[in-house]
Amino acid sequence: MSKDNSLHPYNEKQTEYDKRYLEMAQIWAKNSYCKRRQVGALIVKKKMIISDGYNGTPSGFENVCEDENSKTKPYVLHAEANAITKVAKSNNSSEDATLYVTTSPCLECSKLIIQAGIKRVVFSDKYRIEDGLRLLERANIEIKHIELW
Repeated sequence: MSKDNSLHPYNEKQTEYDKRYLEMAQIWAKNSYCKRRQVGALIVKKKMIISDGYNGTPSGFENVCEDENSKTKPYVLHAEANAITKVAKSNNSSEDATLYVTTSPCLECSKLIIQAGIKRVVFSDKYRIEDGLRLLERANIEIKHIELW
């Protein structure tokens, strides 16, 4: 994971942008109907938000993420997957973009991130399983952890 070099003005400015986009992803997470964890994601390229997503059920399904035992239903999509598939349906490309996500990506989402050509991942909360982060590091994707609160 990258370390901040705040002495350089570019890095300081980039860190401010990173914090702002992460805050926006946290606001976007509030759209999720999931009770256990609400996650938001933004894909940003050249300072423009080109896609967004939050965790939830596929289009056309009921907006209930957990079963009667409070377990997440197996078909719930993660915020990153929603943002990546949304950009895939648009005229935009996520090549060399930055993904801002409120929780660090799982292994499955990390595979999608790599295949989507995303070059940076910035997150605020670290998920207990770090397989996804290790895969991103192996793919030489820049990872930045910023604790907002």
